[in-house]
Amino acid sequence: MFFQILPEGLVVPGLAYLLGLAVAGLAVGAVLFTRRPPVTQRLVVAFTPWMAAGAAFHVLYQLEAVPDAIAPLFSAPTVYVTTFLAAGTVWGGLILADRGVPPALATTGGVATLAGAALVVQTATARGTLAPALPVAALIASVVVAVVTYAILDRVRPTVTARTGTLGVVVVFGHALDGVSTAVGVDLLGSGERSPVPAAIMEFAGSLPTASVVGKGWLFVLVKLLIAAAVLVLFADFVEEDPAQGNAALGVVAAVGLGPGTHNLLLFAAAGLF
Repeated sequence: MFFQILPEGLVVPGLAYLLGLAVAGLAVGAVLFTRRPPVTQRLVVAFTPWMAAGAAFHVLYQLEAVPDAIAPLFSAPTVYVTTFLAAGTVWGGLILADRGVPPALATTGGVATLAGAALVVQTATARGTLAPALPVAALIASVVVAVVTYAILDRVRPTVTARTGTLGVVVVFGHALDGVSTAVGVDLLGSGERSPVPAAIMEFAGSLPTASVVGKGWLFVLVKLLIAAAVLVLFADFVEEDPAQGNAALGVVAAVGLGPGTHNLLLFAAAGLF
């Protein structure tokens, strides 16, 4: 989740896997370096399905439903590298083939997401642990919260929303999803938080008199939304002045919200926690 400062449960794969990832990274990097493709908002948004796909396959890893030979590639934090290299390989291939990149990149990412989610559902169904009701409710709540937050930002700082465009929407929704899903997990399931800073935020909220009424996850949701909005405000000029770096930076911000948020919903549903 956001603020991932030394979270628990990190796994470093063996040397052979690290070398393989390094070689793949060099190959993808070579194509991108030589072609220097433009990093537009449409391109970064097209990576959005891949962020969800990585989350789905990490859930499969946690469910021990990934073949042993490739399982280390989907552990945390290696899954982020694996997912980016998979998406980067598709991106590089589309560039070399002179195909329309954003639509094809988004489509392949969508297929990967659906495949990963379908495997999660299949695994959970076979084990009798599938319980999707509250994850769906959390998703709907996330959409509502994101819409309200973005509407307020658009009214207060219309220049910011105009400059960040659809990518700004993805950033706000991603962090709303992470915040709401985390709050639901903590307040309704009693699940723990692996990252120290979010845990500290919710521990503080739990010490307030309101904790017995509204729980302690609400403060984390609020912090996530404020930070997402603040990032857009701070990066609006950057995106205008240097679109490539600004869009890429916002893409990373979106990923650290959307990926963990998708992971939460799928894991909670597959583990029968909801």
